[in-house]
Amino acid sequence: MTADAPRVLIDGLQYCNWSREIFLEMRQGGLTAVHATVGYHEGFRETVHRLVDWRTRFRDNEDLILLARDSGDIERARASNRTAIFLGLQNPMPMEDDIGLIEMLFDLGIRFMQLTYNNQSLLGCGWMEKEDSGVTRMGREAIAEMNRLGMIIDLSHAGERTTLETIALSQRPVVISHANPRWLRDSNRNVSRAVLQALRAREGLLGLSLYPLHLPNGSDTTLNQFGKMAKEAAEIMGAEHLGIGSDLCQGQPDSVVRWMREGRWTREIQAAASFPAQTSWFGSNLDFPGLSNGLLSAGLSKAEAALVLGGAWHRFLEASLPSGG
Repeated sequence: MTADAPRVLIDGLQYCNWSREIFLEMRQGGLTAVHATVGYHEGFRETVHRLVDWRTRFRDNEDLILLARDSGDIERARASNRTAIFLGLQNPMPMEDDIGLIEMLFDLGIRFMQLTYNNQSLLGCGWMEKEDSGVTRMGREAIAEMNRLGMIIDLSHAGERTTLETIALSQRPVVISHANPRWLRDSNRNVSRAVLQALRAREGLLGLSLYPLHLPNGSDTTLNQFGKMAKEAAEIMGAEHLGIGSDLCQGQPDSVVRWMREGRWTREIQAAASFPAQTSWFGSNLDFPGLSNGLLSAGLSKAEAALVLGGAWHRFLEASLPSGG
């Protein structure tokens, strides 16, 4: 880390094949905090087993990582030269059909939850459905409960109508932890200007994705193109509402893609059942500090680049998960 390095580096979404080597790379890359996905299509009991695994990781790697429950743990991690790990869910499946399980998941350490993952859920509609019916009756109840607890609502895989309705319904700011401007990569998985404007109006945050299928030129996207994408988003959102959500899946086998796409809801093999090649400039947490070069080359100021690399996430987490809250 250089003297000009940002005070905090935060990645808003990863789902790596977790190991001590990856946690060491987080430290070597200077990562202050990471939002780590616990699961996708698992039910409550399976998710608890995943959380047990995480407690073992925290115990076995207590010199490198710590479980983050609120923003104060970011400073605790910095003071002890560790990375704060916020745990999240990319699917509401673990709450099953029981509103009370949201609080149980929160008590167990979950701090982020997506309302949908590609498909229609009990809460809202995913981006891959033909018709987006918006937030459901149970979704309204879940939004209110997450607001009450302080669990952060993530809309990364939601359809446009569900996204806009949730932003309007939520009494707390929400995030889209990993997506990019749709006009730069034409996929409904990415987000429109209308969504970015709505997020900005309600003090929400967008994490720019580094997953190749979300980038303007796929795996061939250059660091400079990434920087230009960030600059366009910042012109709409303001850098204070823009971060990184790399969607890094380092070390995961292709079978994980199958689980993400197919879960247990189909017997059909879905498209894109393998991980795409990473870009040449981002393949691990070691590469995170280098993103500043792309941001600065595109015309962002040092202060704006620092916000995108972690400052905006830090502010959002301080407001959403206050220390001792």
